[in-house]
Amino acid sequence: MDRDRMWQILDSERASMADLLGSLAEAELATPSLCAGWTVRDVAAHLTLAPQTSPTRAVVELVRARGSFNRMIDRTARRHAARPIDQLVAELHGIVGSRRLAPGQKLADALMDVLVHGQDIAVPLGRRRPMPSQAARVSAEHLWRIGFPFHARKKLRGFRLSATDVDWAAGAGAEITGPIDAILPLLAGRTATLPRLTGQGAAHLAARHPPPLPTAGSPAPGDQP
Repeated sequence: MDRDRMWQILDSERASMADLLGSLAEAELATPSLCAGWTVRDVAAHLTLAPQTSPTRAVVELVRARGSFNRMIDRTARRHAARPIDQLVAELHGIVGSRRLAPGQKLADALMDVLVHGQDIAVPLGRRRPMPSQAARVSAEHLWRIGFPFHARKKLRGFRLSATDVDWAAGAGAEITGPIDAILPLLAGRTATLPRLTGQGAAHLAARHPPPLPTAGSPAPGDQP
């Protein structure tokens, strides 16, 4: 997939996500997302930040977070989430068409980020959010290839993942098969899509990560944001 097409999909995902967020009630915005410890509102805030973050600001935030990338991402999202949802929605609409990336970020990172976070928001709300299959394939390949911060190859060692709707497969071992929009969140550490996956490997992971009993205010299972 060429860069122009990747940018087009990124713009489309940001615009549709802004529309979705603008339609949510306050209780829905406070719903725990698939990012551990983050609400839907926190994820929304995170999605607005990358194109607005300068190199200087990124360094300042990283120093404040004592050098921890995950802590920096968490703190900036929570702080930004204090803004009114109308402002967050306007900011997300406002970055549609932007060709700026966060310092050190690649276009493939930004595309993967918006696709995975789209599911982080939609799944806990019981919403079906279709994922462009070829963009999801590109993002799955990217996630499998990189290490930090998801370490998909390490965490899923011993499993063979195969998409049923696009030409993508990786790994070796017990089979995990299903649509690419269920595999991609798993590669990013989310276990909520396991019920949509089949195979001995999927059954093994499901037994290892049973759905938690619902508890008011408890976060949905997931990896670091």
